[in-house]
Amino acid sequence: MKTRELLLMGAALSALLLPAAAQTTSTSQPATVQQRKENQQERIGNGVESGQLTAGETQHLEKKEAELNHEEHDMRKLDNGHLTAADRTTLHQQQNQLSHQIYQDKHNAAVQNTDPKSEVGQRQRNQQERIGQGIKSGQLTAGETAHLEKREAAVHQEIHNDRAANGGRLTPQEKAQVNRQQNRTSRQIYREKHNGRRQ
Repeated sequence: MKTRELLLMGAALSALLLPAAAQTTSTSQPATVQQRKENQQERIGNGVESGQLTAGETQHLEKKEAELNHEEHDMRKLDNGHLTAADRTTLHQQQNQLSHQIYQDKHNAAVQNTDPKSEVGQRQRNQQERIGQGIKSGQLTAGETAHLEKREAAVHQEIHNDRAANGGRLTPQEKAQVNRQQNRTSRQIYREKHNGRRQ
């Protein structure tokens, strides 16, 4: 009876220790370039959806991400599809810089309105949420996101300028113009998310 109890206790103890050992092994290994890229895209997508990142900030971050992706592609091309240890070190340093920039942009005073009252504002918010979801799901590449956010930032600036010129309001003609631009951007978001290219 004692042998059986010892075996059961040993099995129970092993069952408790195995997940902890597996966690230690997986977390003690440094993240790969691809894992870091995915993590940073997730952080950017969350920032877009939460309103912590403006369209301009997102455009800037995604432009840097696209440049980093291009550099990685070139490095792999030079070494038959592989990254050397020096390549990985260089990419990790650049990813550290980008990670720091994501943090700074998400925690500065510039934010998007996440509870707009106007129809124009609600459409802007909806489009930012669609872009954020596309970033997180990988449906939007960094380059596609940078292009979309450049368009979004231009519309935001036009709205800001029009409102400043008209005492805080948009004229019916300005609303119609913004609506047409938002329709074009909405179609572009759909096309980019469904074109088969993945991050």
